[in-house]
Amino acid sequence: MRQSHQLPLVGLLLFSLIPRQQCEICKVSKENKTALKPLIHTMINSNYTKGIQAAKVLLSLRLGGFLNQNQDQHLIEQFILTVRSTEPSLTSGQLALAILALGACKGPDGISINYSELVGDLENKFQAEIKNMEDHDGNPLTSYYQLSLDVLALCLFSGNYSIPKVAEIFKPGNKNYYFHEQFSVDTGAMAVLALICVRSKTRGQNQTDTKDLDNIDNHIKLLIRKILSQKTENGLLGNIDSTGEAMQALFVSSDYYNKNQWVCQKTRDTVLTEISQGAFRMPTAAAQILPALMGKTYLDVNKDSSCVYGSDTFHISTQKPISVTPADSAPQIKVNYSVVIHNAKDRIVVSVADGSVFLNVMEQAQKENAALFSFTAEETSWGPYITTVRGIKANTNDRTYWELLSNGKHLSKGAGSYVVHAGDDLEVRWSTY
Repeated sequence: MRQSHQLPLVGLLLFSLIPRQQCEICKVSKENKTALKPLIHTMINSNYTKGIQAAKVLLSLRLGGFLNQNQDQHLIEQFILTVRSTEPSLTSGQLALAILALGACKGPDGISINYSELVGDLENKFQAEIKNMEDHDGNPLTSYYQLSLDVLALCLFSGNYSIPKVAEIFKPGNKNYYFHEQFSVDTGAMAVLALICVRSKTRGQNQTDTKDLDNIDNHIKLLIRKILSQKTENGLLGNIDSTGEAMQALFVSSDYYNKNQWVCQKTRDTVLTEISQGAFRMPTAAAQILPALMGKTYLDVNKDSSCVYGSDTFHISTQKPISVTPADSAPQIKVNYSVVIHNAKDRIVVSVADGSVFLNVMEQAQKENAALFSFTAEETSWGPYITTVRGIKANTNDRTYWELLSNGKHLSKGAGSYVVHAGDDLEVRWSTY
């Protein structure tokens, strides 16, 4: 039987053992905090302040101290109700994020949260992920990003997990770190945060095999090397959406790379420029970048530490989100749309309003020919995710999904975000990753 790990939290003293790169100059100064307001408004004035989708938004706002006490209480109460009503159907990563958000700090009095019950449920979901990997060629039920969230939440909230198993599955060469043979920076970054936590919690414990800790140390080193290899000329780490969590990983791993390998200030300044240009329109994207700009990481989550409340108040909108569908009066454009399954390709030309997104094109094609272009989508924190086309469902065990392309190039944006243009050749292609 593999060794299991369970240690009590001992508050801030324990987390003083976690290495931190204190680059005070790198985080946004008090004078420049107004530059973050677009991020705050994007997160608060969205439909993702409700339901389980709010997990990352709530975690980010609480770590940053941007809520006042009434706002914090309002969001936490809503969030607890949602978690209680949907917990059985949550993925492991969604539950892990919920635990991190609820336990980011000690909230207003009168709110009772049964962490042990939530952590127990997460332990079961994590074991189901491991079982699926054993039964299906190493493929988890969800993704390695969610698996890393699981380990991080279990580590921070005294959950049970096997250190040898963690050391085994998080090897940097594992295929689950890659998407179309491209290293996933945010997945690697989340794994680093989880592994740093596990290593720090178990260092010096007699019951821990030194070999496992040495392996974890080596994993962190190699993952940091891979993250830094994806650094762009302007300082971004991977892409704009992965940079925030990559910054967090680099903050807590200064022992694993040389100072000249990463100029944090350059990354910060590029991100601030991107914010001013409206790069973070999705609430989840805004939530991923905010903690790092405040000098925070997910390792700062501590349910026994009092929440810090901001002096600024932000309006929490209860309005329904604006539809992605452009107004009927907008001029029409024609685009080519195809469904590609293996070597078979079905094509249609559709007219949509100028300013439409990929999803609008799919909806119009379905209206005109449901037999060839039917599809389903589920709402995620990153917007609509295409689950089936013509009844064929994406499957993590087979590593299959519906890939979106425009003019032959893979899209990094989702169906609800990518704005199409007249004459575009759009494809939904049955693919493996």
